[in-house]
Amino acid sequence: MAEIKDPENTIVIELKDGPVTIELLPDVAPKHAERMKELARSGAYDNVVFHRVIEGFMAQTGDVENGNAEKDYNPRLAGTGGSSMPDLPAEFSKLPHDRGTLGAARSSNPNSANSQFFINFSDNHFLNGQYTVYGRVIDGMAHVDAIARGEPPANPDRMISVKVAADA
Repeated sequence: MAEIKDPENTIVIELKDGPVTIELLPDVAPKHAERMKELARSGAYDNVVFHRVIEGFMAQTGDVENGNAEKDYNPRLAGTGGSSMPDLPAEFSKLPHDRGTLGAARSSNPNSANSQFFINFSDNHFLNGQYTVYGRVIDGMAHVDAIARGEPPANPDRMISVKVAADA
């Protein structure tokens, strides 16, 4: 288990194979970090599937509107929704999209990120400066690597639970 330096800005995602610990970066992307904590604390991310998982690229999840495997899940709509909260402005930084970093998923509008995010499987530097980086996996990347692939996956994996470490 990774050493958690700041439990208030650390997220623990429980996957089928085990926990994934993510260090949020509120100094880099404060609005995105705050949104993730708010959605985690409300339970909105629990049971949300990974709806777009591309080998060698990334695993995308976080559609709290259409991606909950326990509530009105529709694989054709998963990935099209967000949360009931307003979209977030881009918080671009110089941080690269390296393996294990968390990026804000969005439409072609840079200011359209809401609840969806992706975890990079590899260094995806072509995304640098175009998508907000607001966290990094500090433990459990092997569990991320085991997520079922597909767009959407035939049997998608889900985030069983998502918690702020300070609340656990």
